[in-house]
Amino acid sequence: MAAAGPGGGRFPFPYTPYSIQEQFMAALYSALEAGQVGIFESPTGTGKSLSLICGALSWLRDFEEKKQQEEARLLALEEEKKNLASVEPDHPKSKDTAGEPDWVTAFVQKKEERDMVDKLKEEQIRRKKREDRLEKIRHNVQLKYAAKRKRSEEDETKHLLQVSKEILSKEVEGDVLEQLDQNEEELILAEYESDEEKKVVSGLEEDDDDLEEEHVTKIYYCSRTHSQLSQFVHEVQKSPFGKDTRLVSLGSRQNLCVNEEVRCLGALQLINNRCMEMQKNKHEKKNDEKNEGKKRRVSRAVCPFYSYEQMQFLRDEVLVEVKDIEQLVALGREAKACPYYGSRYAIPAAQLVVLPYQMLLHEPTRNAAGIKLKDQVVIIDEAHNLIDTITCIHSAEVSGSQLCCAHSQLLQYMERYRKRLKAKNLMYIKQILYLLERFVAMLGGNVNQNPSCQAVSQTGTVLKSINDFLFQSQIDNINLFKVQRYCEKSLISRKLFGFVERYGGPAMAVKTNKENQKLGGLQNFLLSLQQGSDKEAGTPQSPPVGAENDELRAASPLMQIEGFLSALTNANQDGRVILNKQGTVGQSSLKFLLLNPAVHFAKVVEECRAVIIAGGTMQPVSDFREQLLSRAGVGPARVVEFSCGHVIPPENILPIILCSGPSNQQLEFTYQMRDLPQMMDETGRILCNLCNVIPGGVVCFFPSYEYEKQVYAHWERTGLLTRLATKKKIFQEPKKANQVDQVLVEYAKCIQRCGQAGGQMTGALLLSVVGGKMSEGINFSDDLGRCVIMVGMPYPNIKSPELQEKMTWLDKTMPRAAGQAPSRVLIENLCMKAVNQSIGRAIRHQKDFASILLLDHRYTRPAIFNKLPLWIRERTQVKSAFGSAFAELRKFHRGKSEAL
Repeated sequence: MAAAGPGGGRFPFPYTPYSIQEQFMAALYSALEAGQVGIFESPTGTGKSLSLICGALSWLRDFEEKKQQEEARLLALEEEKKNLASVEPDHPKSKDTAGEPDWVTAFVQKKEERDMVDKLKEEQIRRKKREDRLEKIRHNVQLKYAAKRKRSEEDETKHLLQVSKEILSKEVEGDVLEQLDQNEEELILAEYESDEEKKVVSGLEEDDDDLEEEHVTKIYYCSRTHSQLSQFVHEVQKSPFGKDTRLVSLGSRQNLCVNEEVRCLGALQLINNRCMEMQKNKHEKKNDEKNEGKKRRVSRAVCPFYSYEQMQFLRDEVLVEVKDIEQLVALGREAKACPYYGSRYAIPAAQLVVLPYQMLLHEPTRNAAGIKLKDQVVIIDEAHNLIDTITCIHSAEVSGSQLCCAHSQLLQYMERYRKRLKAKNLMYIKQILYLLERFVAMLGGNVNQNPSCQAVSQTGTVLKSINDFLFQSQIDNINLFKVQRYCEKSLISRKLFGFVERYGGPAMAVKTNKENQKLGGLQNFLLSLQQGSDKEAGTPQSPPVGAENDELRAASPLMQIEGFLSALTNANQDGRVILNKQGTVGQSSLKFLLLNPAVHFAKVVEECRAVIIAGGTMQPVSDFREQLLSRAGVGPARVVEFSCGHVIPPENILPIILCSGPSNQQLEFTYQMRDLPQMMDETGRILCNLCNVIPGGVVCFFPSYEYEKQVYAHWERTGLLTRLATKKKIFQEPKKANQVDQVLVEYAKCIQRCGQAGGQMTGALLLSVVGGKMSEGINFSDDLGRCVIMVGMPYPNIKSPELQEKMTWLDKTMPRAAGQAPSRVLIENLCMKAVNQSIGRAIRHQKDFASILLLDHRYTRPAIFNKLPLWIRERTQVKSAFGSAFAELRKFHRGKSEAL
C-alpha cells in the first residue's frame, strides 16, 4: 500500500495508513527536506514507528535519486564541454569585469569543475564496487562456505603455531627482572610516551580502501532501551523498505561481545577495558613479531574474534539484509567475527543506523564509534525525557568508600610494581593519588583511615561551582584533561582491577567495611559480579549485602572516579559539584550535576542536516524549545512542531477533572493537605464507587511510593481496603524492578478470570506510582486499563538541593515566560510530563476505550490544563461535584460494555 506523499508522490506503507499517519509522514518529509529541527508528537497506538520509517526512508530514497540525477547531469555536461573544447579556439586576451584575464578565471573554474567531476566519478566507482560486492554476497552462497572453510583452516594453523611456541618458550625461560607469570605481566602499565603521542592505530591488519570509505547520507535512529531498538528493527523488516535498506544496529560491548572470556566479566566498564587491552596486546604482538630479534616479550592475551578479514565479511553480511542485535550476535559467533567492531565498519555505507541514546548523545562515545553527524539526519525517539537523559549521561557520582578504596588499591599497585613502572606512569599515579586524597578531605575525611569509621562532623548538602571546588580542594594546579587522557590511554583502571582480582586480600577490602575482614579476598565480590547475582548468599564467607559492597561489586572504583574527573572538565557555568555529607565519610559522596544540557546537544544540531525529536507525549514542549534548542543556538525559524490526534474515535475516551469527592471534600493533594485522614478517606470512597461500575482493570497512580504506602496503611486501618477488595483484587507496584513482570502477569490473569467467571469480583485494581516502573513503557490496553486514575499532582520535591540549584540557575539565565519565573515553569512541566506519561498508558490501539480521572481541582488552572496532550484536552470534562462525574462514568462504561 502507499499513502499520498510529497509533490503528489506516494509513501510506501504496509497497509492503508490512518490519515494522521499520512499527515505525520508529510510533515516529517518536509522537515527533513528543509533541514529543520522537528518536535513530533504521535500518541502511542497511532503507529508512530512505521510513520517514522516510511516517512524518513521515502525522503532518503528521493534524496539519493535526486543526487544521482544531479551527478549524471554534471558528468554529461562535462562530456559535452570536452567535445566543444576540441572544436572551439581559445580567446586568452580579453579581461573579465573583475580585471582578471579570462584565461585565469576560466582556469580556476575549470579546475573546480574538474575536481568536482573527479569526485563524482570516484563516488560512482565506490558505489558500484559496494553494490557489486553486496549483490555477490546476496546471490553467491558458495562464497559463504568458502569463507567458513578458510576460517576452520586458519583456526587449525593458529592452534599448531601456539603449541609450537609454547614448547619453544619452555626451553628458553629465564632471567627477567623478577620472574612474573604471563597473567601478572599483563598487569604492568605499558610505557606512556606523552599526551601528544601518536594515536594508537585502531588495530586493523590491512590497509584497505574501505577504511577511508565516505559516509553516505544516512538516518541515525536512536531510542532508550535495547528492546525498543529491536522492536524498531522488526518494524523496518516488515515495512516496504525492509528488503533494500542497508541497516546496521549498534550496541554496547555488553550486548555485542561474543568472546565468552570477556562477556563473563559482567560489568560494562570491565568488558570495555578488557576488550581495549586485548586490542592493545594485538598491536604490541605485531610490533614484537616485526622486531623479533630484539628482547623477547611474554605473550599476552588477544581476542580471536578481532580479525580484520572476518569483520569485513560480517560488515557485508550486515549490509545485505536487515538484522537486529540478536541476529547480529548469532552471525558474529558463526563467522568468528566481532559484531561490536564489524557493525561499526558498516556505518559509512549504511542508510539507517539504529543505536542507543548514550552512543549518540555522548560525544566521546560517538567519536569512538566512528559516527559522523555532518549533514546527516538524526531521529531521537521516546524523547520525552531527553533533557534528563543528557543531564544523566554527563553527570557522575562517587562515594567516600570508592575514593578510599581506589586510593588503597592504587597505592598498593604502585608499591608492588614501582621498579617496573616508567617515570611518566609514576608521575600520573602520584597525581591520581593526590586527587583522591583531596576529594576525601573535601568530605571531611582522611584517605588513610577506614571511611566507615570516620564520622562526618557537619552533615548536609553543599553545592559549589566547578572552579570553587577545584580551588578549595587544592587541585587547581593539576591539568585534569591530561589526567583524564592518561586514564583513557593507559587503561590504568583495567590494570588495577586485574591486580585486585589477583591480590585483593582482606587488607584491601578492610577500608570499605569492617565486616569485609571475614572475606578471603575481593575475589568474592568479583565472583558475584561475574555471576550477575548473589547466588552464593548462603555460604559463610560471602559478603554481607550492603550498599557499600554493591559499589565494590559493580566494578573497579577507579572506573567510577574517571567519570567524575571527566565531568569536572565541563565549563564552570554549566555545572555544579554537590558535596553530600552523610553519617560517615564512606556514606558521603561527591556528585557532578550538569545544569546546562544544551552544551552537549549543540554539536548535534549544528552538525546535522536535520534533527527530529519524537515521542508519544511531548507536551509540554516549552522545555525542549527553551532549555534545549534555543540554548543550543537553534533559531526559532528552524524549529517546527507537529502534534497529531489519536486514532480512536472521540467517544472512546472520557477524561474527567474531578474537583471534589462523594462527601463534597475539595480534592487538593498538596504536601500540607494530602496527609489529612479525610483526604485519604475521600480517595478511598471515590475508588470504591468507581470499582462498582468499571469492569476489568483500574490503574491508580500515586505521586510517590511513600504516599501510596501511607494511603494503603490508612485504608487497611479503616476497613476501606476490605470494601474495595470485594469488587477488585488489589495489587501494588513493587519497588524492585525484577518483581514487576510477576505482578503484571498476576494482574492480567486475575482480570481474565473475573471476565470469564462473571461473579461479584469484576477485575483488579493496580496501585502504581508516577515515575515508577509502570508509568512508562508498559501498555494497559483493553481490559488491563479501562480506567486510569491520577491522585493529586506529582510535583517533584522542591526541597531537593539539586532541583533548587537548577531552579536558581534557570531564573538567572532565562527570561520570564508569560509573567512566570522559569523555575515555576520547570516545576509545572516536570509534573505534567509525568502525568501525561502515566495517563497515556490506557489507550493503545484504534478500538481501545478508557476513562481517565484526574483527582485535584488544580488541574483546571489554565497553565496546567493547557499542558495536557491535545487529544485528551479536547475531550476533557471538568466536574465540580462527584455525582455528575459518577453518572458520566457509569453511562460511558455501561455503553461500551453493551457494545462489546
